[in-house]
Amino acid sequence: MKIKLSKSDIDGALVTQISKVSGEDFKQCYQCGNCSGGCPVSYAMDIPPSQIIRFLQLGRFELVMEANSMWVCVGCLQCYSRCPKGVSAANILEAARQLSLRKGTDHERIEDLPVSFLKTAPQQAIVCGFRKFVS
Repeated sequence: MKIKLSKSDIDGALVTQISKVSGEDFKQCYQCGNCSGGCPVSYAMDIPPSQIIRFLQLGRFELVMEANSMWVCVGCLQCYSRCPKGVSAANILEAARQLSLRKGTDHERIEDLPVSFLKTAPQQAIVCGFRKFVS
């Protein structure tokens, strides 16, 4: 007998996986918006941190994974320092980024970077960038 999983079952399992990888209990978030208000790069995100957490609370994994928010987050932990419940949106976005990269799909391709940039950029910046964007 084959068991068929619905899309909501799969998304729920992936949301649980984000919670495990990040170590965050995003169900504690009550949507005060302090994380989004203090985020220095929320202006560049498709979905601000508080809404990312809300989508995960609702089991809408696909919306989180399609947004650019996880790639834009700089991991400054300003969200965590402002959260009255101690939830780190940065850790959640990092977990989403890791899960995406574990699938083997790179966000940036090394071949697409201009050679002039690679020659002048600090080596540490290149290594950190590859760690964040390449599987």
